Amino acid sequence: MKLHLINKIPKVIGILFLFCSCSSDLDFDQVNDLTLTPVYVANLAYFDVAANKFIDNGSPQEIAFDIQPFKAFKEKFFKDNLIKAESDFELENTINRPFSLDISLLGQNDEVLDTMTFDIPAYTGGSNVIRYPTEVFENQRLVLLKQTVKIGFTVRIGAGPPLNDSSLGNLKLRSSATAYMLIEAE
Repeated sequence: MKLHLINKIPKVIGILFLFCSCSSDLDFDQVNDLTLTPVYVANLAYFDVAANKFIDNGSPQEIAFDIQPFKAFKEKFFKDNLIKAESDFELENTINRPFSLDISLLGQNDEVLDTMTFDIPAYTGGSNVIRYPTEVFENQRLVLLKQTVKIGFTVRIGAGPPLNDSSLGNLKLRSSATAYMLIEAE
């Protein structure tokens, strides 16, 4: 009989704790104060152009140009919540000629909104990887970035030994973008 009574004591104490537990009113309006600040990192642009690709019909081209669509801001959510963006650029030149690269942000009517220019020294042996300072887009520059629908690349070849179909080396661009968002509950 005593054993049966001893087995019931923990059950009774457990039930008493359930009735004596603490509780408070829940404030579901706190969700209106919710603020999220996600950060996204993505590849922005990449190319790898061989030296002999700067030759057209046997004669060197002094300027190469390409335009690519830029669809990042077609999404209203991304456009509305982006508060800052940063771009990092790394160029590698293994061609014995210097280059200059212009990256132009183009608007709806192909107007140039912003241009970033990078000077690339000629290859002289060893590593020729150049990491440029981070491009920061805030305030008015961010407004222009949000209007971008295309990116134009203009490569100008500097003075140096002539290029031909058997010229060696490559010009490489690697870049990334970091997007800082601010999402607030309405």
